Amino acid sequence: MLLPLRFLAHRSIWLLGCMLFLVSLRGQAQNAPVERPKVTRILFLLDASGSMMAPWEGQPRWEVAKRLLANMADSLNAYPNLELGLRVYGHQHANSEQNCEDSRLEVPFAPKNAAAIKAKLKTLKAQGNTPITYSLGQSAKDFPLDKTSRNVLLLITDGVESCNGDPCATSLALQRKRVFLKPFVIGIGAQKEFGKALECLGQYYNAAEVKTFRTVLNDVIAQTLAKTTVAVNLTDEAGRPVESNVNMTFVNNVTDQPEYNYVHYRDAQGKADVLDIDALQSYDLVINTVPAVRQANIAIKPGKANVLTFKTPQGTLWLQSPNISPNPYGGAVQAVVRAQGSPTTGAALPFGTHQKLLAGNYEVELLTLPRIVQRVSVRQGQTTTVTYAVPGTLNITSDLKGFGSLYRLNDDESQTWIYNLPESSSKVNLAMQPGAYRLVFRTATSNGSKFTDVRNFTIRSAQTTSLSIFGH
Repeated sequence: MLLPLRFLAHRSIWLLGCMLFLVSLRGQAQNAPVERPKVTRILFLLDASGSMMAPWEGQPRWEVAKRLLANMADSLNAYPNLELGLRVYGHQHANSEQNCEDSRLEVPFAPKNAAAIKAKLKTLKAQGNTPITYSLGQSAKDFPLDKTSRNVLLLITDGVESCNGDPCATSLALQRKRVFLKPFVIGIGAQKEFGKALECLGQYYNAAEVKTFRTVLNDVIAQTLAKTTVAVNLTDEAGRPVESNVNMTFVNNVTDQPEYNYVHYRDAQGKADVLDIDALQSYDLVINTVPAVRQANIAIKPGKANVLTFKTPQGTLWLQSPNISPNPYGGAVQAVVRAQGSPTTGAALPFGTHQKLLAGNYEVELLTLPRIVQRVSVRQGQTTTVTYAVPGTLNITSDLKGFGSLYRLNDDESQTWIYNLPESSSKVNLAMQPGAYRLVFRTATSNGSKFTDVRNFTIRSAQTTSLSIFGH
């Protein structure tokens, strides 16, 4: 039957629409969602204590700090996705009052607010105390509740805490609460010894000269705003970057929380892909091989294309089940894998598994009856096979209540415990590895140890050994 031309045209359009829809779905599946740019918020925490009026290359430190900070705010005014704030301490009360809560947010966060910061700086007077700890604590209220933003604190000071607080502990606590990233601290007009008391707050810079202060201030802002990338090469034993497809976790080593999880990727040319990493935090890198490789305090240079290289040669462990069906153990036998000499479990795996492991020596404990420990070496790019003998079956035909155990008989005629019989009934069927064994049993109703029955027996692969107790 011939279909009308109009029907065919509509049908063609419908098919084309379906094809375009499927193509669009495929494209969406292959491309990661586009992330919205994060807002970066920089809070300037400025020291306005009385010591800031001390001369510094012909001018009071206070005037130098205000001028350079105003210039910096001006230069940042046009940056997108950037908000500035200004908190000042020591400016509301004279030093003689020893006020340890003299701290105030003078300019709240807002985009393009350089004019407000410059105007406020002109009205402030340096005269009071140095309540750094209190100011850090108050700064937690200054940042908006926005979990997606990058919060940066920049402390500019010429002195240490004067109110018996612990600024280092406070800074660490606020970082762990993710109030702000690792702070920047600029000590102006200071000697190196002065900085030792402030290094624990965050990234400390000593600016003993005005020129250095200007350079450091520019450098800090550049670190905050510059894009930083990291490529990770995972190499074999010869140093060739051939390993891949393993999860890498960048762990914030202040909060001990994972900041990034990436499954490693190499392109067709063998190059590792480039990752955007926030350099204002310090990281431990965990390469989640088995066992994992952890590198503490990895060196990431802000604003640079960093390349990190780690040796992670891997081979494969194959837990090969014997060719039997059905398996008398009733399912897949489990195995526990540990690095040789380590008490830590590297992996617990069922037989039939192919598992990549770091090249090295391992103990593989097979949870058969009895348990078997095999020591194996895993080599780069090679497969190491572990298996076990086809089990036999122990059939205890006697149905008695009592207390009994099974022991493996060793070559030196010693015995090793492997299993306790149920007290409610001695009648069991157990899949066991081939070998020589001993049964020791006393009934619950017997009135002496001398009524213990001891039987030696042998288990053979794929065969059943029947055993009766006391001739039952």
